[in-house]
This record gives sequence, C-alpha cells and structure tokens, in this order.
Amino acid sequence: MPIALEYVELVRVGCVFSCLQTGLETGCMLIKQILNFSVTVVLVLFFMICPAWSAGHDLAYIRESGVLRHLGVPYAHFIIDSETGLDVEIMRGFAAYLGVEYRFVKSDWNYLLADLTGRRVKPIGSSVRELGAARIRGDIIASGLTVLKWRQKIVNYSVPTFPTQVWGIARADFPADSVWSGSDDDDIQAVKSLLKGRRVMGKDGTCLDPALYGLDEIRAKVFNFPGSLNDIAPAVIRGDADIALLDVPDTLVALEKWPDKFKVLGPLSHKQVMGAAFRKDSPELLKAFNRYFKMLQQSGQYRRLVEKYYPPVFGYFHNFFEQQR
Repeated sequence: MPIALEYVELVRVGCVFSCLQTGLETGCMLIKQILNFSVTVVLVLFFMICPAWSAGHDLAYIRESGVLRHLGVPYAHFIIDSETGLDVEIMRGFAAYLGVEYRFVKSDWNYLLADLTGRRVKPIGSSVRELGAARIRGDIIASGLTVLKWRQKIVNYSVPTFPTQVWGIARADFPADSVWSGSDDDDIQAVKSLLKGRRVMGKDGTCLDPALYGLDEIRAKVFNFPGSLNDIAPAVIRGDADIALLDVPDTLVALEKWPDKFKVLGPLSHKQVMGAAFRKDSPELLKAFNRYFKMLQQSGQYRRLVEKYYPPVFGYFHNFFEQQR
C-alpha cells in the first residue's frame, strides 16, 4: 500500500477509537479536524512524490521553468552531438523562440518515449502494452522520429518535419539489381521477393521493426539487430546479414561514408514522415512548435538546414519539400 494511503488508514482507525473513548459528539468533532489535516498531508505527500501531476509540462510550465528539455538519440544527421544536427538546430531555435534555455537530454531508442511520457510501453503491431511508470526527463522528442500508428497512441506529433521511407539494403556484391519502377506497391513486392530464404535484419521497437511491414509472411530468416541504428549499414557490409531494413536518413548518411560498399535494393514501406513528439497533455507546446516550424519554412531557414545536413534528400522527395514552400 502506498505511504499516503497507509497514513489515511491509520487516521481512520484512530478516529474510530477516539469516538469510543470521548463520546460521539466530541469524537466526531475530533474526526473532522483530523481528517481535514489528513487530506492536506496526503495531498502534500502525493505532489512531493509525483511532481509531474502537480506542475504539468505544457507551454506555461516550460516558460516558468525557463528551460526546454530536448530528448533525442544520436542518430544519422538529426543529432550528431549536443551542438550539431538538423533537429538540434531546430530545437535550439525553438527554445530561443520561446525565450527559454535549450538543454539536450540524451536518451536511447529503448527509453525515448518513456523519457517523454513517463510510461513504459511495448509495441504490439499497431497497439501498445503498458509496462509501468517511468521518470519524465524531457519536454519534446526531436530525433528523426517516424510517425507510426502505435506511437500515435501515446504521443502527439507535430506537422511533418522530414520525409522518410524504409528501404532494403545489401552488400554491393548482392546478386540482384535495385528495384525502382516508380510504383511503391510493385517495388515493395519485388523487394520482398528478394528476401525469401535470406538473413534479414531489422530493429525491434523502431520504424525498422520487420513486423510492421509483413515480413513475417515471407520465407525469410528475420532477426533483430542488437546494436545502434547507426551501425546497421556497417553490419551489412561485414556480412552479418544478407539484407537489412534501413530508413532514408540513415541510408543517405551511410552512402556518403561507404558509397561502394553496399546498395539500396528498393522500398519495403510506403512513403512515411517524421515529426517532433509531444505528451498528450502538452497541446499548447505542440501548437507553439507548429507555429515556429511554419515560420522556419516560410523564411527559407528550414530548407537551408536540410541542405546543410541532407543535401541528397531533395532528389528522392522533391514533392515533400515543394509542398512546404
């Protein structure tokens, strides 16, 4: 039993005993006084133990605290370190827009959503299973976070901030050509046919989870990569898998580093988008970010940032960036 509830139970028993000892009228007056005091103590204990409930974490709280805590995972060119990366620069600008201090809070993919929401969950298809409570460590996730149905059940996303897609990659000597007909449906089926009987590597709990793309329906030897997303391309080059799932941003970065070591076979998903993620109880912070991001787009600053960190992406997702003008 929680401490606060134990206290209330002790008070209740004490009050009954007082009635028996002092008489009904005097005892009941004593009960009223003690219960009023007890309610105050319980509330104080509750809010001391659970400050997130008492203070909230929406825009007013951020401005009052004077700090915007940016949760992220070093990944691709979204977060290179606490000073550089597409999402780092966007979040630094957003903090300045709000008139507060910027603070980067490093997380990892296993705990990223829990660090934001205070809830640990496990994805099961498009749903989630609750695993327990966690400590809230940040106010906003901006880390190249793909919009997925199961994530939408526990966070609210901003307007789309970056285009993406999950591709199949293989070593340069893989005995098949790339598949790019222009039809996602046809290309996805063609790439899936290349996976049959092959060792296929994904990353559970992320946008690279093979279960999200029906790979359990084909005769492939699917397994989970235990390391960082940044290490998937090197693992394929080493021969740890025949084919791996990798999203567009990480693939573009890997192609810059090892252009002759691996190839992109084609898409394993339809086109997707990424966005910043917010707690369900932070609607005003979300609205403020959407206003700020629209201002970045209209000023041309967002496009300049993308050109700085992901120059090849315009050739793959021309329509996405044209729609944002």
